[in-house]
Amino acid sequence: MTKAKIMIVEDEWIAAEDTQYKLQDMGYTVSALASTGKEAIQKAEEDKPDLVLTDIVLEGEMDGIEVAKQIYPRFDIPFIYLTAYADDKILERIKVTEPFGYIVKPFTSEDLKIAIELALYKHKAEGKRRKRIQDLSNALAKNRTLAGPLHICSSCKKIQDEEGDWKRIEDFISELSGAEFKHMVCPVCEKIRNT
Repeated sequence: MTKAKIMIVEDEWIAAEDTQYKLQDMGYTVSALASTGKEAIQKAEEDKPDLVLTDIVLEGEMDGIEVAKQIYPRFDIPFIYLTAYADDKILERIKVTEPFGYIVKPFTSEDLKIAIELALYKHKAEGKRRKRIQDLSNALAKNRTLAGPLHICSSCKKIQDEEGDWKRIEDFISELSGAEFKHMVCPVCEKIRNT
């Protein structure tokens, strides 16, 4: 199995290098190091890493939370927060981004490995789920669309489906839309029947 390419977003170079060595010792490839949010977004676009590890507190205009908000929707790259600092206000901002993981500094190589493997697994499963939903949505849209002329027997009122089979109109509509029918007698027919 090929190990993931990981980008590190960290403005403290000692911490960035320590994380890089831990990743390389575990067999991961470090695709890029970035120290600012702007640099992280640029390198994510260029290098297309499989995962981003980002510190929350960064120098510059963008913090790690803003980096994650921009990278994940644009490039579909999962992210894990690395931080030694988080108050309630930051925690609320973190929750909104739905991170793939969160590691408190200092961390061990084992902590890092577990978080990475879970994040990659979750991202892969999420991708499969999105594809399945899209496939089902496409199938549903196709099935619920009436195309071309509909042939209805003028005598028995059956309708011809795409395969050429004749069906009761209730069955045809039910199969197409999932609607259920309840048979009743309308007031006009009731009067005719009673006369």
